[in-house]
Amino acid sequence: MSDEQKLTHLDDEGSARMVDVGGKDQTERIAVAEARVRMSEATAAAVARGDAPKGDVIGTARLAGIQAAKRTADLIPLAHPLALNFVDVTAHIDVAAGCVTLTGEARTVGRTGVELEALTACSVAALTVYDMVKGIEKGVEIERIGLVKKSGGRSGTWERGASRDV
Repeated sequence: MSDEQKLTHLDDEGSARMVDVGGKDQTERIAVAEARVRMSEATAAAVARGDAPKGDVIGTARLAGIQAAKRTADLIPLAHPLALNFVDVTAHIDVAAGCVTLTGEARTVGRTGVELEALTACSVAALTVYDMVKGIEKGVEIERIGLVKKSGGRSGTWERGASRDV
């Protein structure tokens, strides 16, 4: 395995460790991630109208995602606590397809990336959508969570579909 492919969260004995990022340059770091929540057309219509039984599904999911991104280091054992400059969660509702797509974005200037923060934001937002609509539909599914793009740091810019995914 080359140095580039080495698992950085393992020491020479194979034990989990936090990566020392002290020697890295501080750069602007941006990450965007996405989660898709699949439901019936009727449930998606209630989400779009904002009249689901528990209230404003998207507004609640957005706040939950932002809050979760700020707590990423408390949730992911080897993640570095980061001072985030920006976090947001946006939603696109396709009523006809019965799909809510949640996009989480995180930004900082630092020595390590914000991919986990963006992924945490959209993941928790998706879980919140589920919680907010489970009273109308039990079969809602979170079908995909993934990084869309990232920039900054030694590895530079990466975008899904724009380069070979390893």
